[in-house]
Amino acid sequence: MPLMTITKPGLVAIGCAVALLWTCLLAERGLMRHAMSERAAVMRGFEQMRREKRNRPVSAPGIRFPRPARPIAA
Repeated sequence: MPLMTITKPGLVAIGCAVALLWTCLLAERGLMRHAMSERAAVMRGFEQMRREKRNRPVSAPGIRFPRPARPIAA
């Protein structure tokens, strides 16, 4: 003769909790996989930028017009 039994609502609650836990674990795993792939892409971009490091010519300086003097409070 059992002293305690698990009711149907209790089983449903346990099942929902387990399903939610597995969903969170799988979602975290997917997010970590995505973050790692983005990190690898950024690192590849840095390496490519480092290899392409060249001096680029600067455009010709433009004509600078003198600015009117600003009044200064004394």
